[in-house]
Amino acid sequence: MEFEEYLRLKKIDQQTFSTVDPARYAEWKELFTTMHPDSFTAQKKFLVNEIRRRYHLKEEVSKPQ
Repeated sequence: MEFEEYLRLKKIDQQTFSTVDPARYAEWKELFTTMHPDSFTAQKKFLVNEIRRRYHLKEEVSKPQ
């Protein structure tokens, strides 16, 4: 899974996140490539919720089957 897809599944607007907070975006993207998505979520759980509230994705997201 790519980081951009992960953000979409978490309903985070990747474009806004990367523009407004580029340092955190870059840090998370690099970290994401080194671990499983579930491990990343466990490590960043409360931060992911904060980022989702700040950069909420407006479109509907459907989970891949």
